[in-house]
Amino acid sequence: MKTILISISFFLAAACLNTVCAAEEEMRHENHQHDMSMMDTRISLKLSPKMKQHQLTNMREHVAAIKNIVGLIAEAKFEEASKIAHDRLGLTPEMQAMCDMFENEKFRTLGMAFHKSGDELGDALQSKEVNLSLRALNRTMQYCVECHATFRQ
Repeated sequence: MKTILISISFFLAAACLNTVCAAEEEMRHENHQHDMSMMDTRISLKLSPKMKQHQLTNMREHVAAIKNIVGLIAEAKFEEASKIAHDRLGLTPEMQAMCDMFENEKFRTLGMAFHKSGDELGDALQSKEVNLSLRALNRTMQYCVECHATFRQ
């Protein structure tokens, strides 16, 4: 009986200790998140969780498009690269509508400039000139850098 009571006491103590450790870990994580957001001076777009996911998906698709364009330039497949630039980075009616949804004027302007530069990239790629294409790609990516340096979700 004494062994059973000692075992139960040990089990309860371990369970309590585990709960305390988990709570402390969660508090450390929350404090770290708070500290990180306090250090992040970029402008918050204050997006809803659904819109945040939608925007993240779009940005990942843009990065994938740029990666594909770089690969196609390396293979001298300029027509394919141009189509990707126009279709996935350019100012399509869908991208125009999406940009118009954002309340922040600077973000909206930057987004429109990014998508217009995607069309300019597509046009430059049609020239089949590597240097001209890379300069246009650089301009397009500069909008990515500027936007991510200025805004956060």
